[in-house]
Amino acid sequence: MRLRWCVLLLVPLVGCVSQKAFDSKSAEASSLKQQYSTEAERAKALEQKLAESATAAEAAEKERAELESSLAQSDAERRALRKRVDELSALNQELSRSTEKLAAAKEALEKKSTEYENLAKSLKDEIKTGKIELSELKGRMVVKMKDKILFSSGSTKLNKEGQAALEKVAQALKDVEGKLIRVEGHTDNVPVDSKGEFASNWELSTTRALVVVQLLQEQGVPPTMLSALGYGEYQPIASNQTADGRSLNRRIEIVLAPAEQAPSAVVAASVKKAAPAPAPAVKPAAAKKK
Repeated sequence: MRLRWCVLLLVPLVGCVSQKAFDSKSAEASSLKQQYSTEAERAKALEQKLAESATAAEAAEKERAELESSLAQSDAERRALRKRVDELSALNQELSRSTEKLAAAKEALEKKSTEYENLAKSLKDEIKTGKIELSELKGRMVVKMKDKILFSSGSTKLNKEGQAALEKVAQALKDVEGKLIRVEGHTDNVPVDSKGEFASNWELSTTRALVVVQLLQEQGVPPTMLSALGYGEYQPIASNQTADGRSLNRRIEIVLAPAEQAPSAVVAASVKKAAPAPAPAVKPAAAKKK
């Protein structure tokens, strides 16, 4: 009987302890669940940030690679530009030297001789009116005279106007030294009159040149400096298709060239250069004693 009452008293006590523990564990489980949920959300946020960081890192790496590639390309371009600048600088220096040489050469070419100045002064009126043209290049001076002021058509007789102009030329030339004076006759391509004095323009141009040479000699120009050439129609300076062109081609040119260009001087120089060395003297043999 007593045992039954003890059992009956223990049953409620056991039930009360289990409910309290259950409530405690339930509250603990709820707290843990809440903590888990909070940590899960935090982990999710961290994963999202990690993904964003990874994306940013990938973009940064891509940008770094592009910058390195751009830097390498820029460096290559810089070296190429530097090389080009050096090349252009060298070219500019070479052009500067060439320009200086050309300027010096031009100055030398355009430098007028004393003979040119004297002749230009003596013939200033004829030059001004276009009867005579005077030029000089590389020491070679040319007095160009149109045939119409010297000769009538097909004639070799000097006109008064032409003779007066040639006399002025002679006065300027007679004291010239170290020059070869060559008179050159030129015609257009119109054939000479078959019934006339000359068979072709060769004869006409050569005869006119000789007439001018003779006048220059008569006026005191040393004959050793003079020579005459006839070129006929074969050295034109303008087209023979027009009247103006043919007029320009009919002319007398008095050429002053350096004396070393004279044929005799060239031949003498060639002979001197080609002359063999004298043979060595042969020593006579000693006479045998008898």
